Amino acid sequence: MTAVERRTPEIDQEEMRRARRLQLERIGRWVLPVAIMALAIWLWDRICVWNEIPQYILPRPGVVVRTLYSDAGLLFGSLLVTLKITLLGLLLAVIGGVGLSVLFAQSKWVEMSFFPFAVVLQVTPIVAIFPLINIYVDNQTARLLLCAWIVAFFPTLSNTTLGLNSVDRNLRDLFRLNGATRWQELWHLRLPAAMPYFLGGLKIAGGLSLIGAVVAEFVAGASGQSSGLASRIIEAGYRLNAPRLFAALILISLTGIVIFLLLSLLSHLLLRRWHESALEREG
Repeated sequence: MTAVERRTPEIDQEEMRRARRLQLERIGRWVLPVAIMALAIWLWDRICVWNEIPQYILPRPGVVVRTLYSDAGLLFGSLLVTLKITLLGLLLAVIGGVGLSVLFAQSKWVEMSFFPFAVVLQVTPIVAIFPLINIYVDNQTARLLLCAWIVAFFPTLSNTTLGLNSVDRNLRDLFRLNGATRWQELWHLRLPAAMPYFLGGLKIAGGLSLIGAVVAEFVAGASGQSSGLASRIIEAGYRLNAPRLFAALILISLTGIVIFLLLSLLSHLLLRRWHESALEREG
C-alpha cells in the first residue's frame, strides 16, 4: 500500500468532520437564537407570576400579544407612519450620501472643505438640533423626515467615501495608462470597488433612520390619529397602559430587525458572486 493510499482514509475522515461541523453551525445559527429568545420570554412570564407583578407595571407576554392583536388597527396604522418617515429618510440619505461621496472622490479639495461639516452634523445629538428644526420648518412631516435623514446620512457618506478612496492604486494607474477618463474610472472601477463599503453603511443607516424617526417623534411630541409609534408609546405611558407600550416597542424592534435583514439580503445578492465577504467559505 502506497503512502497516498494510507492517507486517503484520514483525508476522508477530516472532510466528514468538517462537513458535520459546518452542518451543526448552520443549524445552530438559527436554533440557538430561537432557543435563547424562547427562554427569555418564559423567564419574563415566570417573573411576572412569581412576583405577582401588576399588569400596569410589567404585563405578561401573553397579555402583550393579545394587546398587539386587539390594538392592531391603531398600532399598525402608526407603524406605517413611522415606516414612511424611516424609508424616506433612508432614501434621502442614500441619494445625498452617495452623491456627495462621488463629489469628494472627484475633488480632494471639496472633501477637505465639506467633510468636517458632515462630522459636526453627525456628532451633534439630534435632540439638540430639533429645537432649531422646529423653529425653521413648519411642516411636521418635514421635521421628522429631516431628523431621520440627519441620523442616517453620515454612515452612508463616510462608508461610500472610504470605499471610493480604497481602490487599488495599481488598478487606477492601469486605467490611466489605457486613457480612461475620470468618469470612466469612477463608473467602471471606483464605484464597483466601493459597493461593499456602501452596502455596509446602508445596513447601519437603515437602523439609524428608524431610530432617528422614533426619536424625532418623541422630541416633537406628535399626537393624533396620524402619529407614529413613538406617540403611541408616550400616550400609553401617560395612561399606564403597559401592554400597549410593550406592544409598540415590540413592533419597533421587529421593524428594525426586518429592515436589517432585508438590507443584508440585498447586500448578499449584490456581492455573492464576486466579493469575498459574501462568498461561501469552506471550514
